[in-house]
Amino acid sequence: MVAPMEDVTRFAPSPTGLLHLGHARAALFARALGRRCLLRIEDIDAARCRPECTAALLEDLAWLGLAFDGAVRVQSRHFADYAAVLDALRGRGLLYPCFCTRADIAAAASAQHGPSGLVYPGTCRGRADAAALLAGGAPHAWRLDVARAMAEAGPLSFHERGEGRIPCDPAAHGDVVLARKDVPASYHLCVAHDDALQGVTCVTRGADLKEATAIHRLLQALMRWPEPRYAHHPLLLGADGRRLAKRDGAPSLRALREAGHAPEAVRAMAGCGA
Repeated sequence: MVAPMEDVTRFAPSPTGLLHLGHARAALFARALGRRCLLRIEDIDAARCRPECTAALLEDLAWLGLAFDGAVRVQSRHFADYAAVLDALRGRGLLYPCFCTRADIAAAASAQHGPSGLVYPGTCRGRADAAALLAGGAPHAWRLDVARAMAEAGPLSFHERGEGRIPCDPAAHGDVVLARKDVPASYHLCVAHDDALQGVTCVTRGADLKEATAIHRLLQALMRWPEPRYAHHPLLLGADGRRLAKRDGAPSLRALREAGHAPEAVRAMAGCGA
């Protein structure tokens, strides 16, 4: 029996380098699953994202034969939208400033590993000198007080395509960062906001991001955003058994094209059944 198509899906790459086969798999999966499939450019990290990479990914997707629906949303043009969400959460007492460095967190005896790495030990939660440090211009991030947020949101779960309802535990991630000086809005906040704004009914992405769904469901509950369904596809692995990644030199679509591969051949290499 063929599973029904979803109403609206999206492919949302970050333009930090050239697209590779793993990206092609994600794009093909989203396109195959959605009656409408949107393209979103997640370029909130100005230090790593480059306009030339955005231009290259648009060209590569067109060469691959993938067409998307509606206007392309470019996240860096919408920081005011994300700032409004941060202001709303801050006004409800759900955010607090954190002045810890990565080294401080790694050195904390109470820091433990969670689904997304080290779990913040809550050092700055309720810090008495926070206002003075903010007034003095001390570098800081804004963290979500997950325990307080969960008390508002109540029990959470999400619907995974092919699996049904799955309970999720945002507390396992600790008090996640939602904004910092160099990146004024985090991936978690931007993706949850934009999926709601764009009417995405099924979030498609790699299985490595499945654990992040807990934080996104928490934000959706706090902001009363619609709850989408989810479909996490298997990752494409290299010969060494590790997932394909730009940082590990995964062959780009551009390189495959220049080597003489046809779009149909590349689609077959990256294929992932929906």
